[in-house]
Amino acid sequence: MVCFVSGFRSSNSRGDLLSATVHIVDDNPSFRTATGRLLQACGYAVALYESGEELLAQLPKDAGSNCILLDVRIPGLSGPDLQVRLNDMGSHLPIVFLTGHGDISTTVQVIKAGAEDLLTKPVAKEKLLAAIELAIVRGRTRQQAGEKLDGLRRLLSGLTPRERQVFERVSRGGLNKQIAYELGTTERTVKAHRRNLMEKLGIDSLTQLVLIAERLGMLARPASSHEQPPTATRATPAAQP
Repeated sequence: MVCFVSGFRSSNSRGDLLSATVHIVDDNPSFRTATGRLLQACGYAVALYESGEELLAQLPKDAGSNCILLDVRIPGLSGPDLQVRLNDMGSHLPIVFLTGHGDISTTVQVIKAGAEDLLTKPVAKEKLLAAIELAIVRGRTRQQAGEKLDGLRRLLSGLTPRERQVFERVSRGGLNKQIAYELGTTERTVKAHRRNLMEKLGIDSLTQLVLIAERLGMLARPASSHEQPPTATRATPAAQP
C-alpha cells in the first residue's frame, strides 16, 4: 500500500515522523487490527490495546514523541477518563480521539483537556493520517519546547541564592544601585554577581536575560525574599534620572 498525506509520499518524505509509534486504544478488535495494518503500511510502528487500563499498564515511562489514537466509548476506563489519567501522570503524548457517537459536549471536553482532534467513525484514510501526522508534529514541537525549558531550569539551578536574587531583580528592570540597596550590599558586588550569573547562563545581553525569565514564568511571580541591611548602615538610594 502506498500512503499519501498532504501531497507527500509517506515512505520517503516523512522519515522523521515514521520513527513514531501510534498507540491504538479501541475495544473493537477488527477496527484495531485494520487500523494497525493501515498505519504499518504507511510506515508507522503501532501498539494495540483493547482498554485504557491495558495502555496504562504497558505504556513505557518514556514514550517519546508518539501519538495515541483513542476511542471515546470503551469498557472500563473511558477515552476521556483515560485522557484525564494521562494528564495527571504528566504525559505529553498527543491524543487523537475517534468516536462513533460524536457530540458537542464530548468534543469540547476532550479538546479543552488537550486532545489534538476528534474524528467521527468511519473516518477516511486521508483524514485519519493527516490528523495523526499533525498530532505528532505538534507533540514533538511541545516536547522540544519542554526540553529547552528544562535546560534553562538546570542552568538556573546552578546559580547561587544571591545570584538568583540579582537575576530576578535585573530581569524586572532593577538598576544595580537599586538592587544593592534592596539586598544590603554594594553596587560593585551586584555587578560581580550579574557578570557571574550571565556567564553561567551563557548569555551576554540583558535582552537574553529577560527572555529567560519570561520563558520560565518568573516575571509573573514576586521576586524571592531579600535581606534588609541594618537601618543604621543603609545607604540612601540615588535619585533616578
